[in-house]
Amino acid sequence: MGAGHEHHAGGRHRWRLAAAFGIVAAFFVVELVYALASRSLALLSDAGHMAADVVGLGAALVATRVAGRPDRTGRRTYGSYRAEVFASGLAVLLMLGVSAYVVVEAIMRIGEPVGVGSLAMVVVGALGLVLNATALLLLRGGAQESLNVRGAYLEVAADTAGSVGVIVAGALVALTGEPRWDTAVALAIGVFVAVRAVVLGRQVLAVLGQHVPHGVVPAEVTADLARIQGVRDVHDLHLWTLTSGMNVATAHLVSEDGADVQLILRTGQAVLRESHDIAHATLQVEPSTGRECQDTDW
Repeated sequence: MGAGHEHHAGGRHRWRLAAAFGIVAAFFVVELVYALASRSLALLSDAGHMAADVVGLGAALVATRVAGRPDRTGRRTYGSYRAEVFASGLAVLLMLGVSAYVVVEAIMRIGEPVGVGSLAMVVVGALGLVLNATALLLLRGGAQESLNVRGAYLEVAADTAGSVGVIVAGALVALTGEPRWDTAVALAIGVFVAVRAVVLGRQVLAVLGQHVPHGVVPAEVTADLARIQGVRDVHDLHLWTLTSGMNVATAHLVSEDGADVQLILRTGQAVLRESHDIAHATLQVEPSTGRECQDTDW
């Protein structure tokens, strides 16, 4: 599977995470200062989400570095690739935490007379929209390959929507003089962030639960392996994702009498790699008679 980080999806796109981290971290400081000065809950909620992004992107960067390190202990036989998945899980928890905080604050503020600086909201929101859009373009290229990058992409996408919401809230407050628009938009941002977190969380749990990789159909994999010349039967097939871009499989292939075992192994690995995007496969070839293998029920 390769020990270096360049061999997995997260490592290949690490530079995208680093660039996005720099943009988000710089803007977070600006947004927080103006959120406190303007007393805008929408701006503060977006700043809180940006803070979660800073921590999440930082963790993602560390994870891609850790994932690429060779194991020197002899105890992590699969390496440290799962570090990226754990980083994505941390991003989910942060997003849910920020969302809960914003929703609670918005509900508590309903009915309270609060002065909100609408000009600061519009200006900072517009700046955030430009910077978030830039970060989105950077992360988009790796979002389909790496769960880690996808988590960062979803966080920044939520920030982009948040920036649009801040601009809208600022404009409405300026036009109507009603601060409740600020509270309403903050509540909407909180709900939106929570939905995004749930979507990413389901993907993280699917990897940690060793579900069949997305887009891979076990029945089709079994059928393709069974069509290999010299293979009589296929059983004990297991498919899972180690980390983004690294799908793994194990299977037992029952060979016909006199079949070329080495050819079966090479062909089986090629079929899994080229037809089903399986990065690493462990195949066991068994004779058709006198085999002692016992089928498992998992």
